[in-house]
Amino acid sequence: MAEEEQRLDVGCSDRASSAATETAQWAVSPSEDCLSESEYRAADREGTRSTLCKVPSTFTQYKTLLAKDLKAEFRTKDMIVSMGIYAFLVIVVFGVALSFARPGSEFLEVSGGLLWALVVFTSLLGLNRSFSKETENGCLEGLLLAPLDRGVIFLAKATSNLVFLALVEVIAVPLYWVFFSSFAAPADTGWLLVVPLVVGSIGIAGIGTMLSTITAATRGKDVMLALLFVPVIFPLLYACVSATTCALVGGDVFADGFLTSLALGAGYDVIMILASWVLYDFVVN
Repeated sequence: MAEEEQRLDVGCSDRASSAATETAQWAVSPSEDCLSESEYRAADREGTRSTLCKVPSTFTQYKTLLAKDLKAEFRTKDMIVSMGIYAFLVIVVFGVALSFARPGSEFLEVSGGLLWALVVFTSLLGLNRSFSKETENGCLEGLLLAPLDRGVIFLAKATSNLVFLALVEVIAVPLYWVFFSSFAAPADTGWLLVVPLVVGSIGIAGIGTMLSTITAATRGKDVMLALLFVPVIFPLLYACVSATTCALVGGDVFADGFLTSLALGAGYDVIMILASWVLYDFVVN
């Protein structure tokens, strides 16, 4: 009886050992950051199994986190759809408010501000939802427990927010001009408004990601994010509105202020995004 129990124990241990070996080999082989089979066997002979896999590179971590956010959003499309509907409603409200205005070139002087009000309000809705899934499902805590660079988490989340905002802008900005094209036609330089839109969207995504992380676990996070976001983003918003207005009006106004406003906005982006990237480790901890 004792011999049979001993044989059973030996058989179970052999099966467990072979299963563990197969699992380790499967975990090693698919990843480009893991050791090859020969290196694995050498490490197995030397007893250094703790060093089986190499540390993933920073770019690999960035790609993995970005793919996670994009796949999760494109699977449900909650954020993109809600931002698109909100942008359409804001355009309708602007249309009602300006329905009795007289058509003329004076509209071009305020159209840049209205366009950026649309972008800011829409981005606030998306930024409020960007960390909702992470905080609800405990995903953010899991990311912080993983051996990841906190700056990579910031860059991946900011990039995903930029992609979602750009997708909404591709639809909302032409729709805005369809609604208000009867008021005044932009100048020949009107197509250059794409440049301040790109500069402003990068700053909104980067700074907004930082601030949404700060307010993600607070009560009334929607209000708190707006209270922090609008004052911090004001210099960038002012520069982008000025550059957009110069592009739409054209002429001497374009020559005088477009490049200066654009340089101020780009400089603000570089400074604030670098500061957010450096301080992100302190914020999440």
